[in-house]
Amino acid sequence: MSQTPSRVAVVTGASRGVGKGIAIALGAAGMIVYITGRSATRSDMQLCGQPLGGTLSETAAAITAAGGQGIAVPCDHGDDAQVKALFEQVQREQGRLDLLVNNAIALPEQLINEGPFWDKPLAMTAMLDVGLRSSYVASYYAAPLLLAGGNGLVVFTSSYGSVCYMHGPAYGAQKAGGDKMAADMAVDFEGSGVDCVALWLGPQRTERSAIAAQARPDAYGDIMHSGETPEFNGRVILALLEDPHRADYSGQTLISAELAQDYGIADDDRQPPSYRQLLGAPQQWHPVRVK
Repeated sequence: MSQTPSRVAVVTGASRGVGKGIAIALGAAGMIVYITGRSATRSDMQLCGQPLGGTLSETAAAITAAGGQGIAVPCDHGDDAQVKALFEQVQREQGRLDLLVNNAIALPEQLINEGPFWDKPLAMTAMLDVGLRSSYVASYYAAPLLLAGGNGLVVFTSSYGSVCYMHGPAYGAQKAGGDKMAADMAVDFEGSGVDCVALWLGPQRTERSAIAAQARPDAYGDIMHSGETPEFNGRVILALLEDPHRADYSGQTLISAELAQDYGIADDDRQPPSYRQLLGAPQQWHPVRVK
């Protein structure tokens, strides 16, 4: 009797934080999870003078310990050739892809600093390269694998910052651009069995957030108590992947907390709230198509 092959996912930017938690949650469902990032076996990153830990090797081990198979692929998403090689490796080793989570983003250390954009380094625009453009490139190289399977999902991790002021114009443009990119990619994928969504996450309990809460208690002091765990969002993505009516969501920007309520998914015995009323609602895209 043949065994059903494990589903295959790629989660970009998974050395730590949101990507790491999502990847571990997928691993807990028995998936083969390819993870990318630049911190292969050590991290030299800092935030507010404190070391920012997390490596691909640690995440891969945690995925495997959770019940899946973690495969670490060091990758700089600012280098298109490395991204192309990543998906060639997935093709070679698995011959399929069921899920792409576009999560990689270059977050400058000054992201949470107060002040206008002209007082921050021009390097804030790195988010438009690794964050927005890199998600397009990953989706481009993932598309043939997703289409070959005929039943795939592309998720852009996003936030309320796409419709309200959050961390300045570069961050907002990256999130808004990702939402629109997901909507337009869904048009191109239409009828193929591949769906594409943007997912607004609430405040996240990550290594970066823990440091931010200490540095800016005025703005982030409560985040490690009230925020969502990245693993929670991984379970929401998994439920969406398995939803037989998933195509109804394709092209939309969705709020993770609201999907969780629909799917009956809790986070550490609590139900994270939607911030729709406080921070804004997803854009409703016009149905006209100019081709």
